[in-house]
Amino acid sequence: MARAVLEGAVESAREAAVEMAGDPGAVGAHLGMEEVDGSVASHRFVAELPGYRGWVWDVVLATASRSKRVGVSEVHLIPSDDALLAPAWVPWEERIRPGDLDAQMMLPYEKNDPRLVPGYEEIDVDVDSAMWWEWGLGRARVLGVTGRDAAVERWHKGTQGPLAASAQQSPEGCGTCAFAIPLAGSMRDMFAVCANEWSPSDGRVVSHDHGCGAHSETDVEPQTSRWPHDSPVVDTVAPDQVDLEAQESAASESQTESSVPEAEQEPPESPAGQAAHEKVEQSID
Repeated sequence: MARAVLEGAVESAREAAVEMAGDPGAVGAHLGMEEVDGSVASHRFVAELPGYRGWVWDVVLATASRSKRVGVSEVHLIPSDDALLAPAWVPWEERIRPGDLDAQMMLPYEKNDPRLVPGYEEIDVDVDSAMWWEWGLGRARVLGVTGRDAAVERWHKGTQGPLAASAQQSPEGCGTCAFAIPLAGSMRDMFAVCANEWSPSDGRVVSHDHGCGAHSETDVEPQTSRWPHDSPVVDTVAPDQVDLEAQESAASESQTESSVPEAEQEPPESPAGQAAHEKVEQSID
């Protein structure tokens, strides 16, 4: 009997959903009932709310044994399988990406950063070799093997590596350029800093197999002026001879011809008139 009472309480569930929504138009069609146990069930309605595509109103009803009345236990919105959901929350320290920081922002310290190691810790190379390139004296932490490998891969595949368009067109690499200042430590064999103000890479880290058109050993000869050395196309130096009297005479004749009235000018003779004129001349002869 309790199930029948819960199944018949569709309008009671709709009224509860409308009261929660505050707008009758926000509660759509009835989607059915889901039984929780013998005396508790939930009715679901389409949520007609902007921005809540795929969401439904879930109204939980309860009834007592042998009772014909139902009570509203809970009303809330729940997402269906195709509901529009907000992306999962990601903490700020995990959401920030390289390039997001500006001069006014402070990046929080990351404890146990895998890229860093204590400054005096022995690394996975020969200790004597490590003394030549980086002991980390005066610093609590130095860049470890993981951090160096990540930087090497990032720089070499980036715009300052051998895959850049300028590197593909350059006849020489940065490794033979006098303007390339090698980095210290283990990076020395692969990278340098460009010190050529005419280069697009000035002040940036470049790989030895990178390159550009501002290489110190370029053999391109300076180009001379491309203006013609012979006489100019338009002579602006020699004087032009102008006959003013001939020009005035031509202008006067043109003005005289244009001043003759149209009525005084003989109209062109038609073909019929010309034939008649020829017959008259033959008869006279």
